Amino acid sequence: MYYFLSVLAGSIIAVMIAVNGVLTSHFTIYLATVIIHIVGLIIITIILVRHKENPAPWKNKKLPLFLYSGGLVGVATTIFNNMAFGKISMSAILAIVLLGQSITSIVIDHFGWLDMPYQPFNKKKLIGLSFIILGIVLIMVI
Repeated sequence: MYYFLSVLAGSIIAVMIAVNGVLTSHFTIYLATVIIHIVGLIIITIILVRHKENPAPWKNKKLPLFLYSGGLVGVATTIFNNMAFGKISMSAILAIVLLGQSITSIVIDHFGWLDMPYQPFNKKKLIGLSFIILGIVLIMVI
């Protein structure tokens, strides 16, 4: 089931990039990003209210500051994807994003950063990255 949810998330990301990109063609990149995140805030607020979740669970928790950086990452991702939209193909955007995610995740795993378990780099990962790069080249050439 979790593999299916991951595939579903990838599909949703492709749709998100397309919808956000078209929205950006009607507004500036930054205003579109604000609209996108306000809509997201409204939707998740409705979900929180419907599930009757505590709106302030962080009051008694002392967590590392970096754990709150997801919003910054979301904004940066939206802005960068919107900048690329219309300049390169959707498949190229997603393939290059996958390459960036793969390289970053390998580095995070290798050093055990962000509270992730240590997973040393090995040659098999280099083979996987080579296939991703080959796929990107084929997508951009074909």
